[in-house]
Amino acid sequence: MSIDARTQAATTIADPRQAPHVSVIVPVYNGAWELSRCLEALRLSAYGDFEVIVVDDCSTDDTPQIIKRYGARTLRTPHNMGPAGARNLGVRQALGGIVAFVDADVVVTPEVLGRIAADFDRDPELAAVFGSYDDAPAWQSFLSQYKNLTHHYVHQISKEQAVTFWAGCGAMRKSVFEEFGGFDEKQYPHPSIEDIELGYRLSMAGRKIRLDKQLQVKHLKKWTLWNLLRADLLYRAVPWTNLIFRTQHLPRDLNLGYRARLSSGLTGLLVLALLALPPAMAGWLPATPASYVLVLLGVIVLLLLKLNWRVYAFFLRKRGWFFTARAVLVHWFYYSSSGAVFFLCGVQHLLRSAFSASRPQGAEVGVRPAGPQT
Repeated sequence: MSIDARTQAATTIADPRQAPHVSVIVPVYNGAWELSRCLEALRLSAYGDFEVIVVDDCSTDDTPQIIKRYGARTLRTPHNMGPAGARNLGVRQALGGIVAFVDADVVVTPEVLGRIAADFDRDPELAAVFGSYDDAPAWQSFLSQYKNLTHHYVHQISKEQAVTFWAGCGAMRKSVFEEFGGFDEKQYPHPSIEDIELGYRLSMAGRKIRLDKQLQVKHLKKWTLWNLLRADLLYRAVPWTNLIFRTQHLPRDLNLGYRARLSSGLTGLLVLALLALPPAMAGWLPATPASYVLVLLGVIVLLLLKLNWRVYAFFLRKRGWFFTARAVLVHWFYYSSSGAVFFLCGVQHLLRSAFSASRPQGAEVGVRPAGPQT
């Protein structure tokens, strides 16, 4: 059955027993090229009991024409809301008992939707499930390969009993999604960690989330230095760190395991040692000879290689020595920048807490402290 026929049938169903089992929500903003491949892959799904809802987040390109060409059920946001708001809007119109989220720049294999449905059918206690990118990214540029291979590796080595959620290719029971209020579209009006935050809420409430490592999809995004820095630091590291301090919960999974934490600290020391090396070589630091700094640098490098040898071996198997050498440097930059963000956000959190504690009760703007009024 085509997407058009399937969605037309879904919109006329009055008996909920005849509703599709899975509703696929695809949020999109100016993603015409990627969306056509995404919808074509869904059309070729080997699983048939689903509907597709594309939520157009006020695109200004040819996205509406692409949606019309594939006959997918479509919604349009009243204003640009970001993927969190777009997904929430899609779920409100979904007919299926399971809502599957597929990003517009993601291509699923024919087996993905059937596997999602089987995961939920097999385990009545399962609240959510998600997968990972595959190890064959669409773009051949170094940063695109590095970013997507890193995502694939981290998800493939993580625990199946997950403590978070990923909406690039993930699914949730609609009843659970509604119970927890969906994605926080007010807190995250741009692509960010709205899926991670929702996963935290489910996890802390004791709901079961599974990382199904066989759910692998192809990512079509082309990464550049600018959008990589913006995504990793501004839209992920900063809000994720703030979420950790706000919830007082630091999970030991995905890219927050002990190896990542130690590596972040070591790259911070590496930066300090590199900054100290020129003054030490010039003799400006008599208490710290250059030989000491060089030994420290060597020890730090060896420890970082030891802590991360598995991922570097993975890069080596997949892309060779030249790719791996560059990936190591980018990886260390990621650790050092993430560590700096964590430190700065931690200082900000402590200062904010100290300031709040020092203020008299009721001293907020517009509220007078309790006591005699004059």
